[in-house]
Amino acid sequence: MHTNFYFLRQLAPVLETRLSRNYTQLIEPQSSLRFMACFSQDRDEVVLIFAQAKGKINYYKPFYIKATLRPDFSGLAFPETVKRARHNSIDLFESVIGDEREGRVVLGVRVFQNERCLAILLEDDFTILFKFFGNRPNLLAFQNNVVIDQFNRQLITDQNLKLDAFNRPIDQSYDAFVRAVYDHRKLFPTFGRIVNDWLANHGVGNKEYSDEKQWLIIQDVVNQLEHPTYFLTVIDYRPTLSLLPVGDIRQIFTDPIEAANHFYSAYNRLTTFDQEKAQLIRLLEKRRKRAEARIEANLQRLTQRELEVSHEEMGHILMANLHEVPTVPGAMSPERLTLYDFYRDQPITLKLKPDLSPQRNAENFYRKAKNEKLEEQHLIEQMTTREEELLKIDTKKADLEAITTLKDLRRYVKQHQLLTEDVTGRADESTPLFKEVVIDTFRILIGRNAKNNDLLTQKYAYKEDLWLHARDVAGSHVIVKYQAGKTFPKNVIERAAELAAWYSKRRTDSLCPVTITPRKFVRKPKGLAEGQVIVDKEDVILVVPKGDNK
Repeated sequence: MHTNFYFLRQLAPVLETRLSRNYTQLIEPQSSLRFMACFSQDRDEVVLIFAQAKGKINYYKPFYIKATLRPDFSGLAFPETVKRARHNSIDLFESVIGDEREGRVVLGVRVFQNERCLAILLEDDFTILFKFFGNRPNLLAFQNNVVIDQFNRQLITDQNLKLDAFNRPIDQSYDAFVRAVYDHRKLFPTFGRIVNDWLANHGVGNKEYSDEKQWLIIQDVVNQLEHPTYFLTVIDYRPTLSLLPVGDIRQIFTDPIEAANHFYSAYNRLTTFDQEKAQLIRLLEKRRKRAEARIEANLQRLTQRELEVSHEEMGHILMANLHEVPTVPGAMSPERLTLYDFYRDQPITLKLKPDLSPQRNAENFYRKAKNEKLEEQHLIEQMTTREEELLKIDTKKADLEAITTLKDLRRYVKQHQLLTEDVTGRADESTPLFKEVVIDTFRILIGRNAKNNDLLTQKYAYKEDLWLHARDVAGSHVIVKYQAGKTFPKNVIERAAELAAWYSKRRTDSLCPVTITPRKFVRKPKGLAEGQVIVDKEDVILVVPKGDNK
């Protein structure tokens, strides 16, 4: 929460006091500091210096702000001193400081309604703004309402920002809460994950809690955020600055600048070993939650099947009541037929296919019953596999907790193949354009995302290739490359279908229908979204989803 709106709102008045008057020796309380220098000597890091004008008695110590503006971490620190390197250092925002290096007087510090940014107001309508919202943080200089300079100039869209557009007034009344169907996130978009998790743990979103009670909980949290204590805590193995008492609390502060400095120091003390170990443990915990969710989904499916009438029972009921099936003109069977269910001692309505005889409809029920038994078997096998996976995850997590050196950590990761990506989560530069599996010399290519699917199907597949996709859900396009003079073997088709099912939204299903067709029957008219296509002719195969490591 170190860049959260509520923290910045508490930081602004304290920072204004430090910049506009001497907080150690109140000799000239109305004299403000000036923005005297700005430089960078590390990538994604910038230092701002505020001091008195040159040539005057130095009643005040210089005040330093160090801003880290990395994509993966941004924040502010306020060190007592900063040593500037003689080399590899560059001056920034010279037009704001002024040609004569006299600096510009600080007029104040402000935040904007419901927005994650902090502005230092200077004379002559200049503003220095720390932008923490969006995908990338930045430091911007405004004159009046227009951006005149920026730290990261590669962020082209930041050039078009307007200072008067940062305020986001939002109706945060109880009536607005009711109009938002009791979704507090619409009213308080700046709460962030820590606050939203806190609210969820205290009953917000719980249907057993009345709307009024949930609103009182929200208001209590808002009051804590507006009159906070600052907690340096550890959440998910990572130092965190929180305005709520959560996680493994290490220190408590009442001054936001002191809290920011200790947090900044704690975060930057993390070694490569600490970061990689924490990321690995979080990865295992994520896999554990996913396995638990799949076990729960399978349990619900099995429970649902026990409550439903099975297709085998439908077949038996139909065969036992063949003499009661009426004759329908122009059809072999009625579309719907109500018969006596001797399993439950009550009527049951069966849906039949009119173009089939009653006996063939019964055979259809029995065929589906085989798939039901197969599905039940797969559900149980999946649950067993997931339970074994949970045990392995817990063992690996315990092993990681006990490792104390980076060398041992990386050796363990390599031995147990914990990652398909590097420890930082970045894909290996040698990663091929598409996932590829080879079965009996046939190459199977798998798209990685919607845009990549289009590339695979439209540019890298030819009309003789075989195209597969999980039916009626989002998923990867799968291509089996054609080999001249050869037909596609059944085992290759089935394996490609398993992969198409696995790389789709049906991955956790016990059985998945997969569309199969030659590439020549797949087209993409203009106007379709990325990854969307139209299939003119298709066959469907039912398979068990299996990944490329199965």
